Amino acid sequence: MFIRDLPSLLFTVEYLPAFIALVERISKIKLQLQALHLLIMLLPDANRDTAKAFLTFLKKVIANEGKNKMSLWNVSMIVAPNLFIYKGKRSNQEEMQTAATTAHIVRLLIRYQDILWTVPAFLISQVRKMNEAAINNTKKQLMFDKSVRKLLRRKTMDRERPERPESDIPEGVIRVYAPLHSKVSMAIQLNSQTKAKDILARFHCENSYGSPSSIKVQSQSLYEIGGNIGQHCLDPDAYMLDVYHANPQAEWVIKPKTS
Repeated sequence: MFIRDLPSLLFTVEYLPAFIALVERISKIKLQLQALHLLIMLLPDANRDTAKAFLTFLKKVIANEGKNKMSLWNVSMIVAPNLFIYKGKRSNQEEMQTAATTAHIVRLLIRYQDILWTVPAFLISQVRKMNEAAINNTKKQLMFDKSVRKLLRRKTMDRERPERPESDIPEGVIRVYAPLHSKVSMAIQLNSQTKAKDILARFHCENSYGSPSSIKVQSQSLYEIGGNIGQHCLDPDAYMLDVYHANPQAEWVIKPKTS
């Protein structure tokens, strides 16, 4: 198998013990997947991309089990020794235990590959909380800044000036910007079923078909920018109302997906 001929292990020598430990030390599948998720993210880009392509191929092999007799179990038992290569002498019992462990890891990788190559929700949630805490700390520090006090005094003096009525966006409505479209912005009312791909589709419809820009649009994604996140490329199936509630101060931009 060509995997054995690679200059280095696909899952790297550095992280190989961690892959084994996540099965031997963690019993719950959900926690195993979370640990596996993080390990996949730690891999070098080339290793991660190669692993994704290889697992996609294995999934297709298993999809034709009726013709080739290659079930998920059979594939995992054949592939595991080529992905997790150990050197040195070990007892038969240790070899059997390692074979069972690595085969289980391969089954997890194949079965859950669709979610393992996306940023996990629990990690995004932690990033949001960290950013919110940092923003709150910054606000507290600014309250004691002299320049801010001067601005507050000036604002107090200007209270009698008539203020322009603010055009607040209603609750549950977002304004999406799409610089490469013929229509560069649009206010969209969200509901519980609105997904990111629905917003993309709406902009595609608004764009004139057959124009040069309509070709570029096909490779664009919806981004959540600012608020309690830096920049987050949304999954096409992400429910927008949930994302909006998690980050109501964000801006929403459609642009080409960065690799």
